[in-house]
Amino acid sequence: MARDGNSRQVGLARALSKLGYCSRSQATELIRAGRVRLNGATRRDPEIPVRLEHDLIEVDRHIVGAEAKLYLMLNKPRGAVTTASDEKGRDTVYAYLGEKLPWVAPVGRLDKASEGLLLLTNDSEWAARISDPETHLDKTYHVQVDAVADERLLAALTSGVRTRDGELLRAKRACVLRTGERNSWLEIVLDEGKNRQIRRMLEQSGVEVLRLVRVAVGPLALGGLAKGKCRALTAEEKRGLDRAMKTKLMNTES
Repeated sequence: MARDGNSRQVGLARALSKLGYCSRSQATELIRAGRVRLNGATRRDPEIPVRLEHDLIEVDRHIVGAEAKLYLMLNKPRGAVTTASDEKGRDTVYAYLGEKLPWVAPVGRLDKASEGLLLLTNDSEWAARISDPETHLDKTYHVQVDAVADERLLAALTSGVRTRDGELLRAKRACVLRTGERNSWLEIVLDEGKNRQIRRMLEQSGVEVLRLVRVAVGPLALGGLAKGKCRALTAEEKRGLDRAMKTKLMNTES
């Protein structure tokens, strides 16, 4: 439920998410608990229409306004999950963000065993563009495997590996970074965002992943950011991601 222009309308739960207050699912819980008021009246329907530019939203009698847009990069440690809370008591990425930041959400995911560059933002529209298949940016990974990689393995990754359920998984590029007596480090670039794609491709080839580190999203590199540390993107880094998305969209449409 959305309308363009000055009278743009969205559901109440989505409005709270767009305003950077909390996630859409968290907003739904607040609304159903009777903690959200719209123009002075308590509303319990998460889908009731809201005009973002005109209507007054309150949570626990505090007015909700649009937060300044925040774009962060985190060097996610292995073992942390990319959720706000975890029923199993595991560390989440929010443990590394500090208490003074406004609510932000991960842009995409890294599974529990994976490490490296994770984007977070309270700009839900920007996050949606990053994740959209039409503007999906290349993601670069450094992957340690329990085998001495050869050209046959690299060719399989780039030509495509079909899983047991018939899904075709393919890397855009793959090369060997270095090898040891029993293992190798690969650089693998993906231009699609399928669940656990690298692990599934290598598993299908009989190769186990020992470490998996995302080192870049589009032109944005992890660089020297320490593990578990988080920082805001620079203005130039943000512009670089926006330019890359625009270029990808133009290439998709041409």
